[in-house]
Amino acid sequence: MSRVTRGFKARRRRNKVLKLAKGYRGGKSRLFRTATEAVDRALCYSYRDRRTKKRDFRRLWIIRIGAAAKTNGTNYSRLINGLKKAEIELDRKVLSNLAIVDPNAFSQVVKTTGLQSA
Repeated sequence: MSRVTRGFKARRRRNKVLKLAKGYRGGKSRLFRTATEAVDRALCYSYRDRRTKKRDFRRLWIIRIGAAAKTNGTNYSRLINGLKKAEIELDRKVLSNLAIVDPNAFSQVVKTTGLQSA
């Protein structure tokens, strides 16, 4: 009895997985079984890390704003509270970028919140 290699659908499914595994090292890019395992793991990580990335960037922005606020004689929580009271709607991403690119403008923002520079 001859071996049945299945039809084009199976080949299409295997090629789809191998295409996703392109660039992986060794057999993970050439052997279907190991490629399937590697691709499944990679897809799980990418799904998880798309969410983690948002947390990580927010954390980074907060650290940068806190450091810039300290140089202006206040701290992060007082600065955010002052912005809310002054009804200045700048998000953390913009504040962080402002602190890095234009420290003088950041100082002006701190002054408009009513917090005096030390």
